[in-house]
Amino acid sequence: MESLPEISVSSGECGFNVRSFLSKVGDGCVTKHYSKGATVFHQGDLAEAVFFIDTGKVKVTVVSEQGKEAVVSFLSPDDFIEEACLVGQTLRIATATTVVESTIMCIERAAIIRLIHLHPDFSSFFLSHILVRSIRLESDLVDQLFNSSEKRLARLLLLLANFGQEGKPEPILAKISQETLAEMIGTTRSRVSHFMNKFRKLGFIDYNGHIEVHSSLLNVVLHEQPTIRGEEPDSSRGLEG
Repeated sequence: MESLPEISVSSGECGFNVRSFLSKVGDGCVTKHYSKGATVFHQGDLAEAVFFIDTGKVKVTVVSEQGKEAVVSFLSPDDFIEEACLVGQTLRIATATTVVESTIMCIERAAIIRLIHLHPDFSSFFLSHILVRSIRLESDLVDQLFNSSEKRLARLLLLLANFGQEGKPEPILAKISQETLAEMIGTTRSRVSHFMNKFRKLGFIDYNGHIEVHSSLLNVVLHEQPTIRGEEPDSSRGLEG
């Protein structure tokens, strides 16, 4: 089963400038500047606010009871974080850490509920965000259940490069290791290394201090995977999928 990289709704696309709107909210909305590697909130903290990424990039991780950490997602400008506090979630279920210098707005629960009730434009924007996030999560599940690890990696690289969103794709920071990519698609680092080398040989990606993703990588997601002459096909799914 095939899945496509999602196109997210941004403030420019719906004609609503969410940054300008939130900057004028006043009570209950505070803008904070974070250095690279700073913690925005910890797993287990009280969930009393929603966060909006103005600039930068944020890594979301969870830690199991056994102490194993896993990367859940990387979020970019125009993304909200921890919206579940609006429907009764009392504790943070993940930790958010900045990948680069970032500017993030912290909106208290009561304040964002008030904005949703009183301002239809913001309510529409926020609803669009929730729907896009829901579609993304469903696509992630389908991806894990039905697609090969090669397709899952190609889709993840396209998403991390913001492919399909406004503007042209962005380089992926080299800070994202192959171990992290492997965690996010449910395979091993050796398989990720194999596929990354394959993608580079086929001209789908470039390494130059960071990963540059080309639109040709969509071939892996949309069609049968191209092969390099002499390469054995990946016929094993097993745990690596």
